[in-house]
Amino acid sequence: MHQDLKGRVALVSGASKGIGRAIVERLVAEGMDVLGVARGGCDVPGAAGFAGDLRDPLVPAAAVADAIMRFGRLDLLVNSAGATKRGDFLTLSDEDWADSTAGKFLAAVRLTRAAWPHLRASEGSVVHIAGAGGKIASADFTIGGSINAALMNLTKSLADRGVRDGVRVNCINPGSIRTERLTSRIATVMEERGLDEAAAATALAEATGVARFGEASEIASVVAFLASAQASYIQGAILDVDGGWIKAV
Repeated sequence: MHQDLKGRVALVSGASKGIGRAIVERLVAEGMDVLGVARGGCDVPGAAGFAGDLRDPLVPAAAVADAIMRFGRLDLLVNSAGATKRGDFLTLSDEDWADSTAGKFLAAVRLTRAAWPHLRASEGSVVHIAGAGGKIASADFTIGGSINAALMNLTKSLADRGVRDGVRVNCINPGSIRTERLTSRIATVMEERGLDEAAAATALAEATGVARFGEASEIASVVAFLASAQASYIQGAILDVDGGWIKAV
């Protein structure tokens, strides 16, 4: 646990399920006041919820304003929202690209822009949740890979600004984490290869060269570390939390 996080304030997007929900749970356990943002709100015990679709350009600023109204300050922004659509590049439409970009990349841009003055005042931090697909190209993940790569570049750019403003900005690339999305991918492998669930999960893990899938709580632990004073000299870092999937330097 990180004692310096107690009493501080966090806003977490994508907070209703998966990695985002696990992050909210961990930060609440650390003693932080947390506003969880998602289309359906956030029902994590001990956290406040804000219901809004971050694809709407007006919602990110409204969410930040709600956090300030409730808690009076903001110390941490975690951009965890935004599922991106998989599929054959030749069949993905402009609407698919626009929807995924708005839900993940532009949501992060708008939330960070709205939160920045408050993070500067508190000498706070931003953590982007991107993904291993931003470094490992895949024919069926052109949208997600492109957006994750853009988030990594945004991390470096904002970290450069953050040196001047006293705001730390870092990024986490999760690998294959046990979430609803991974369950769906396992189901697809089951259908395509005629395997049972255990065999399909093993095949999918082996295909990425890892021993097992990660847990959402493991990503949440890294977020808590990056937000803490123990990470005070970490700026502009891109951390691959992927079980060894990314093998490039």
